[in-house]
Amino acid sequence: MNCIKSLTIIASILVSIAPEIAGATERDLKCQLSFTTTEWSIIYASAAGRGTVTCENGESMPVSISAKGIGLTAGKWEIQHGRGNFTDVATIDNVLGSYYGLSTNVGMVKAGSAQALTKGKVSLMLTGKGEGFDLGVAVSSFTIIKRAQTK
Repeated sequence: MNCIKSLTIIASILVSIAPEIAGATERDLKCQLSFTTTEWSIIYASAAGRGTVTCENGESMPVSISAKGIGLTAGKWEIQHGRGNFTDVATIDNVLGSYYGLSTNVGMVKAGSAQALTKGKVSLMLTGKGEGFDLGVAVSSFTIIKRAQTK
């Protein structure tokens, strides 16, 4: 009798945590962001741009991106052919929202940059090359929203 009671308790526990275990294994969809932005900063930094998120399951989504930051910064630059890699994604919609991070930049013409950002469990690693100059340290947010497809 005690054995049956123990097995029932174990089975109940397994059934209750099964969705969480399944969710954890499903959060490995590989998605990438390709983007272009124009940015400027004098203490306050601002950027705007467009891009496309593409996932390994064939889904893609046009997006608008904006970045805001505050710190000790100065510069003006444009990122062409920027790339971002997302981690811990279950569906393409998980990439939407605001990511936060600390950025440090020292660059001149043809400079490259890299930045790691996070939004809850989802992380985003950005890389890009561009033209212009930038110097400083800033706490920044990087927001991705779905852009209406043009016909």
